[in-house]
Amino acid sequence: WDEIKKGDFIVHYNEGIGKFLGMEKMDIDGEEREFIVAEYQCGDKLYIPVEQIQFVHKYIGDKKPQLSKLGSKNWIKLREKVKNSIRDLASDLYNLYLERKKEKGYRFLPDDKMQEEFEESFIYTETEDQMKAIEEAKRDMESDKITDRLICGDSGYGKTEVAMRCAFKAVLSGKQVAIVVPTTVLCLQHYLTFTERFADFPVIIRQLSRLVPEKKQKEIIENLKNGKVDIIIGTHRLLQNDIGFKDLGLLIIDEEQKFGVVHKEKIKTIFKRVDVLTLTATPIPRTLYMALSGLKDISLIETPPAGRLSVITYAGIYNEGIVKQAIKKEIERGGQTFYLHNYVYDIDKVKRKLEKLIPEAKIEVAHGKMKPEKLSSIMRSFSKGEIDVLVATSIVENGIDVPGANTLIVDNITRYGLSDLYQLRGRVGRYKWRAYAYFFIPPHIPINENLKKRIDALQKLNSPGSGYKIALKDLEIRGAGNILGKQQHGFIDMVGFNLYCKFWREVMGEIKGEKVEKEKEVKFNSILPSDIVESPSLRFYIYKKMSEIKTEEEKEKFIEEIKDKFGTLAEKLQLWILES
Repeated sequence: WDEIKKGDFIVHYNEGIGKFLGMEKMDIDGEEREFIVAEYQCGDKLYIPVEQIQFVHKYIGDKKPQLSKLGSKNWIKLREKVKNSIRDLASDLYNLYLERKKEKGYRFLPDDKMQEEFEESFIYTETEDQMKAIEEAKRDMESDKITDRLICGDSGYGKTEVAMRCAFKAVLSGKQVAIVVPTTVLCLQHYLTFTERFADFPVIIRQLSRLVPEKKQKEIIENLKNGKVDIIIGTHRLLQNDIGFKDLGLLIIDEEQKFGVVHKEKIKTIFKRVDVLTLTATPIPRTLYMALSGLKDISLIETPPAGRLSVITYAGIYNEGIVKQAIKKEIERGGQTFYLHNYVYDIDKVKRKLEKLIPEAKIEVAHGKMKPEKLSSIMRSFSKGEIDVLVATSIVENGIDVPGANTLIVDNITRYGLSDLYQLRGRVGRYKWRAYAYFFIPPHIPINENLKKRIDALQKLNSPGSGYKIALKDLEIRGAGNILGKQQHGFIDMVGFNLYCKFWREVMGEIKGEKVEKEKEVKFNSILPSDIVESPSLRFYIYKKMSEIKTEEEKEKFIEEIKDKFGTLAEKLQLWILES
């Protein structure tokens, strides 16, 4: 949850950014009341009655904010500036959305027996979210509008299968499919995954990247133009001028946020009237997803595959003993290890050190500066399980799916942002075995407050899908920036992410002509007894959740959550909630 601690920043809708000092009870006219206490500029304090908690949000942003001055008009001006920027953007997006709906696209054929056979050959059980995403995407394709859908889900949640089913559908309608990916390694990975998945069906799949020899590239491009290739998987090589198609029907963009502005613009220009499916592992918070639902077609996959276990995460000072034990343990159970070292200049030295430490291990190196043939050969061998330990740079960050690799070791986390580490961690734990991630800090690097926070956040990552939780709000902010543009990222920092999402909901209500109800004070029949919950952080959370409940169903859901979290005290708390 949006856990709030003393000293954290909060943002009040009318008063701006303050610092949370805690909760305080006071006797007002013989009645006990409770207040949220916040500090503002010049040490001024604001006492906010819990009945007005819906005006208070935890501040979440990339930068440390400045405290607002109580009573100043600057905050109101800033708030309106942000809201107006959202109005302008929302209006543009809405008009664009209506324009696209008017444009007629190709109607792909309904599912036939072969499509059913392909879908039944999937060896796993689809999750509810995954099935919904598949149905939504196929429904788009069968309609006469131009498809432009974003599929959003954590690493390993089954986005690739959604893409495969849509690609197969396009091929059955006599169309070609282009899949654009940001890295050569991901291109190879997708090529191997697609060829294996389509092995029993008459579909011709090729890849285009620097890993493919030039002579072979020319042959593939010729066949692409003649319609002899059904599915082409490629890096930005697919955006070059010599590329042509006989009849392109579907474009799939994987990890779009990894492409630069120039490549993104080129994609838009080249594939103007083609159906587009975009896949991203950068999460979008549900609140923003709901607000954008009238502007963009988005499918959220939030459920982990059945039987997927959480990754046990360790973070601390580099320890050779732990490294040796982790790799040996993985080899003993027939598994493989990713060892991440992000410096190319001494990566071979790291390999030699590990070979000394674990002589029985087959160890190889992979990085972007290797000869294409060598890199391709090593990645294939690792995928087949012929290598025990792959010492690699962060080229393995995106989309690498090696079911046998269930241990990840990162020898220096100071080189990565929190969201990068989260994505890296998604490379393991994709199988039914328990996976382990070890995040190390070299002994010579002093641990400052920032690193402490990062270690703490990493330790909280022990459940699948936790990318949607507070430890990774920076990912959500990044996700919002990806969808809405860089400028909006700055506006998010001005008011904090939670209030920013609220503005989007309000603005979308205005655009759609919905009646926007003014926030009312929440009525609590009594304040929360201290013998049930003492912690100011939890008290804030409970009052906040109560203020957001609109239906009986939401109340029931919250009571279920309470039962999980509060054990023996749950009954008393439940009673208070029902009475309130």
